[in-house]
Amino acid sequence: MNSARTSPATLPNVAAGMIVAVAVVSVLTTIFSATAAAAAPDNLVVTANRADDDPLSLSGNVTKLTNAALQLTAATHPYEISVRVPGTWLSRNSGQEQLTAIRSPMLTGPGSCGAFLVLEDGIATRPTGFCNVNQLFEVPTEFADSVEVIRGPANTWYGSNGLHGTINTRLPQPDGVATRAATLETGSHNFWRGRYQQGGTFGTTAYTSGVLLDNDGGYRDDSGYEQFKGYFKGRQRRSGGTLDFSVSLSEIDQETAGFITGPLAYKDLATRFSNPNPEAFRKAGSRRASLRWSPAETGAWRHEWRAYARNSDMDFLQHFLPGQPLEENGQTSGGLLYTARTAIAEDGELALGIDTELARGYLKETQENPATGSPFIVATRPVGKHYDYRVNSGLLAAYSNLRLPLTQRLEMQAGVRAEYLRYDYDNKMVSGNTQDDGVTPCGFGGCQYARPEDRQDNFRNIAPNLGLSFRLDEANTLFASARRGFRAPQSTELYRLQRGQMIADIRTEKLNALEVGWRHRTDTLAVELTAYLMRKKNFIFRDATDANVSDGRTRHAGVELSADWQPGENWYLGITGSHAKQEYRFTRSADLGEEIARGNDIDTAPRTLASARLGYAYSRGRAEIEWAYTDSYFTDAANTTRYEGHQLLNLRVLFDISRTLTAGLRLNNLTDEVYADRADLLAVTSPPTERYFPGHPREIYVSIAWRQ
Repeated sequence: MNSARTSPATLPNVAAGMIVAVAVVSVLTTIFSATAAAAAPDNLVVTANRADDDPLSLSGNVTKLTNAALQLTAATHPYEISVRVPGTWLSRNSGQEQLTAIRSPMLTGPGSCGAFLVLEDGIATRPTGFCNVNQLFEVPTEFADSVEVIRGPANTWYGSNGLHGTINTRLPQPDGVATRAATLETGSHNFWRGRYQQGGTFGTTAYTSGVLLDNDGGYRDDSGYEQFKGYFKGRQRRSGGTLDFSVSLSEIDQETAGFITGPLAYKDLATRFSNPNPEAFRKAGSRRASLRWSPAETGAWRHEWRAYARNSDMDFLQHFLPGQPLEENGQTSGGLLYTARTAIAEDGELALGIDTELARGYLKETQENPATGSPFIVATRPVGKHYDYRVNSGLLAAYSNLRLPLTQRLEMQAGVRAEYLRYDYDNKMVSGNTQDDGVTPCGFGGCQYARPEDRQDNFRNIAPNLGLSFRLDEANTLFASARRGFRAPQSTELYRLQRGQMIADIRTEKLNALEVGWRHRTDTLAVELTAYLMRKKNFIFRDATDANVSDGRTRHAGVELSADWQPGENWYLGITGSHAKQEYRFTRSADLGEEIARGNDIDTAPRTLASARLGYAYSRGRAEIEWAYTDSYFTDAANTTRYEGHQLLNLRVLFDISRTLTAGLRLNNLTDEVYADRADLLAVTSPPTERYFPGHPREIYVSIAWRQ
């Protein structure tokens, strides 16, 4: 690491490259504009409006990863598919752990995951206020028919948590066709994975289902995981309408590897694959069920009802904290979603809806062994129970969305969402920051862990949005939008307090976003080019006194490009890129010795993310080589230290041995690049400590797939 801005020497100026790419794409749109494509089912997107839409009609961005792309990638971690989405980085930590960045820096902290909304078939996988930074490992993306990503605030259909981005995993739809398929894979580090899917009908019910088991031995010492995922979806068509029902579940047992530390430690072969925390682990499970009733159309209004129930639990050792306390958390929740739509004017639509949700969550933290370190650390982090609380929550939201053609080419989309969230917190321990007996004080002014009195908190938010789309011709659309996103404080930010803070007087984070863009789609070329400016206020962080506060401000601005070109029958080229500046708009001392200064880059926010794919598809298979680039970035808020960035090459091949058998080969990190999946500077130590999650070495995977 060093403070000078550096990039891999073989990389040309990426910003200039993106400008050239845009120019090339613009020329290509002229050449191929005569072959405008109709909106085939595989091109439709559903996340933007909770209904099938032609992307050319939308007034905001959306990226859809198709089933073909997902099958070829055969990702072992969400990072591998995220490089196909502009402005998106799903960083790998250890095993299946990850942190998310979508038009944002890599957000960390107790409630940072609340900035992103994770959906499964359009329903949030967790209740509002109970997010987890690793919640994508609960979703069976390995079976996904497609994955859709909205960058920036979602519209009125989705509320709290859709702040910086929304990820919707769409599982296969039951169509009644009899199918069976199985895949076996093996690869580096004792990796193996088995997957089975089946679909068809029983009685009057069409169904699709799948189960997955996988094991990874870990590329670092004493690490790895075992994982199970499954889903079942059914559909019944009745005289009064259509009933859909689904169940999905996941279990993971992971041995976790922590940060390695030291100057450029990820380049040191003696420490690169070591694990300073062999005792670390994470065990988690999730279960979700839903029903959807779509009555037959009998009048001007079309109705849809969705009911759902969820449960999740997790135990993990907080190996990154002094004393390594054990955290146990979980939630049980359910809700009802109602939407009504009606046609208005010519080709317009009005949608009205109500979302309701009830949840009960818990969190416990217990330290078994004495902390080690300075006298301050030992005195303020005692053995015993630190937290034990329950939180009941209730959410009620109402929204409306209007799509109205203003002329034959110009369409307006406008909406508003009002949302009310209530927390009822019940502390199961003695309040205050004493030891768990409620009597014994800690030295140095009190224990690190503070437990508020029982309390209730309420949050009311209104989020409007306005969008315009202008159809230039059958293949091109210009669009612009102004949106507000918000996220209410997470329960951990309100009730898992530290030091002397007994009340977290924090407000809802709010983000105002402006976006303009151009979208092109023909049979041979699809392009989306966007520019955005976002300002966030009430940014929640932990200050130098270890108090949770919400007086931060940040600014995010950038350009993004996604282009897919098929110049002939077999060859194709895909380009994804973004260039953005994410900066602090306030000055403040923060926890862990961080010094935030107005105008500084937010740490862990690469200016440029890019990828390109060159592929060849023919009747017997498909081959693709992929280049993925992560720019350099600052690793601390004071902008004193920087990670140099990296670029990776990946090769993937699928080959049909017969009508029913397909062989697969994947080579990740083809050149065996030495890099860091994540770099960070721990400023609180003297001197500051560089720490890393080392990147994966070259890996090879082979698979055999059978289908009926």
